[in-house]
Amino acid sequence: MVFSQMRQRVEAMKGVGASVQAIAYLRTSSAANVGGDSDQRQRQAIHAYAQGNGLEVVKEFYDAAVSGADAIDQREGFTDLLGWAATSEVKTIIVENASRFARDLIVQETGYALLTAQGFTLIAADDPDAFTADTPTARMVRQILGAVSEFEKANLVAKLKGARDRASISAGKRVEGRKGYDDTNPKLVQDAKRLARKSPKTGKSRSLRQIAEELTVLGHTTATGKAFSASQVQRLLAY
Repeated sequence: MVFSQMRQRVEAMKGVGASVQAIAYLRTSSAANVGGDSDQRQRQAIHAYAQGNGLEVVKEFYDAAVSGADAIDQREGFTDLLGWAATSEVKTIIVENASRFARDLIVQETGYALLTAQGFTLIAADDPDAFTADTPTARMVRQILGAVSEFEKANLVAKLKGARDRASISAGKRVEGRKGYDDTNPKLVQDAKRLARKSPKTGKSRSLRQIAEELTVLGHTTATGKAFSASQVQRLLAY
């Protein structure tokens, strides 16, 4: 369970005289709530949980007037969070409750799966085990998402193989799949990672969107000549 794993991690860090750093994530779905007490309440709950469990909140990200049904990679605040976490290596995220992360169960499950795959620990202050709850509905959603993912993967592999086979016959030799940017444009990957580093003067780092803008200024664009998106920059940083 997340809570017991987090507790073990905290105890281990205490043993070496360090604290576990965490990121606070806040979200309000209505513009009417912006400037109200919603963000204050969320912040209070997050910091109270952190203080009571040996965590130190070192950064906060806030999506104002963003629907809880929006995918996490379509939220500016959350993509900025991921960009900052990639350079700071802080891997614990605290939200007031599960619905602040996502109200839609499918978005919640896919978002949680994405974060855990990248090594993040996601905690709801009001219920630390909320994201790992083994309810019948959550199980059903996970199984459906797993089945859809497997189908899409198998379908994509089959399409790519068919395309390579046709290209190979046409070329009279075996044609392999497209290589990644780390092979085709290592300078792009190098520049993206350089731009993601913290400023030695301010200690701050650029957001994924800011990195994308800087890459465009440097002459780096996609194969279609467009600027890179925040999610594409995130993949560049993963090379």
